[in-house]
Amino acid sequence: MATDPHTPANLRRIAQRLLPLIDLTSLNDNDDAAVIERLCARARTPAGNVAAVCIHAPHIPVAKRALAGSDVPIATVTNFPAGAADVEAAADETRAAVALGADEVDVVFPYGALIAGDRAVGLELVKAAKAACGPKVLLKVILETGQLRTPQLIRAASEIAIAGGADFIKTSTGKTQPGASLEAAEVMLDAIAAARGQRRWVGFKASGGVRTVSEAQAYLALADRILGEGFASAANFRIGASALLDDVLICLGLAD
Repeated sequence: MATDPHTPANLRRIAQRLLPLIDLTSLNDNDDAAVIERLCARARTPAGNVAAVCIHAPHIPVAKRALAGSDVPIATVTNFPAGAADVEAAADETRAAVALGADEVDVVFPYGALIAGDRAVGLELVKAAKAACGPKVLLKVILETGQLRTPQLIRAASEIAIAGGADFIKTSTGKTQPGASLEAAEVMLDAIAAARGQRRWVGFKASGGVRTVSEAQAYLALADRILGEGFASAANFRIGASALLDDVLICLGLAD
């Protein structure tokens, strides 16, 4: 008989697995120091820490103070959210974020250029952003799969980002609709699997509308099926979210 993943015991198990994979995110235009401080306080829970906090670059100094003494990395976004095809501007913005203290940078791929038939600029932009990150800062490349729409374009963007040196490929900015989808995730995970023999492991990040443990579990199950159950660690698998942590804590019996 199949196990029901929605029983309280299974939800607790899944929630505990998800907690260290969450990039706890706030990317609102009206975020201020108080918002960032509250976000950073939420990042450390009685059941463990999230994988990272993801914020706009100007707030990095506030986050560094708020997270002092913890091992929670700080992620930020560049070329965000439009995914412009300006290689130099994206590289400069990434370099500035690293100078502020970002541990991880999520750069938006120039998806509009790819839709228009330009494959070259995406490769140039990812390479330039990776160079700007240097050897110690993770580069996640946001493909904006909801705008790319077709499996062929999603696969092409995945392959270009991987070839350019991405440490992760990520579904969405969360600023356009649709956001993350299991269909796009499967294409991306297949591209990661195909590239496994060519270079080091590339990570995967789902972002844009993943709000519940049940929704997140579907992405975990997909990664387990395609890449094996050992793949989904914080080094290789993330879910960018704000509301997901609330549901994780409810499932763990830790909600206020």
